[in-house]
Amino acid sequence: MSSNGAKILVIDDEQQIRKLLRVTLQAHGFEVIESPTAEDGLMQAAMSRPDLIVLDLGLPDLPGIDVLKQIREWSNVPVIVLTAKEQESDKVTLLDAGADDYITKPFGMGELLARIRVALRHVIGASSEPVLVFGELTIDLAKRIVKLSGEAVKLTPTEYDLLKVLATHAGRVMTHQQLLKRVWGALEDQLDSQYLRVYVGHLRKKLEEDVTHPKYILTEPGIGYRFADFPG
Repeated sequence: MSSNGAKILVIDDEQQIRKLLRVTLQAHGFEVIESPTAEDGLMQAAMSRPDLIVLDLGLPDLPGIDVLKQIREWSNVPVIVLTAKEQESDKVTLLDAGADDYITKPFGMGELLARIRVALRHVIGASSEPVLVFGELTIDLAKRIVKLSGEAVKLTPTEYDLLKVLATHAGRVMTHQQLLKRVWGALEDQLDSQYLRVYVGHLRKKLEEDVTHPKYILTEPGIGYRFADFPG
């Protein structure tokens, strides 16, 4: 997706951070709306209908995670969270609450821009691309056909469902719990991350040239998995 015309809402109480984001994002063709508080951010999210939200957790009037939960009650707009927290459990909580991605402070603008482009591509691609292409890997969502270098890959129904969830969220971190819920549904409470790890191992054996250095299904230690996003 081209950045031109994409509207980004930045919710952050630090004026210097907002200025940095505004200048950088505008230079890359984005339209930027700024909110210094949670209350104003929620109002702008509802009224301005942004294409993506950059949300800081440390807001003065309401915790950022509560802002995220309120937004998720009525909107699926991509939300990238800015956080100073390093604990894996904190990041899992954010993702399970509905964040599309997170970036830890201090961060580089190059990394944030890349995360934004991935999130925006996902919004467009999810509804308009029946065939997903990642390098030599193609996934035909309509026909449930997976090919690697032109050769069909035989997957079990569960393996395919897991691959589909990961690939349709390419570039995003998916927590263990999110994947268990999406793939196994009501059985999720009876399963754990080790069960999921077994299926990821099966997929890697069928898709990866080197399972010790995967290029498609990447591990986010202690959190979950991220399907690699291929530019294009």
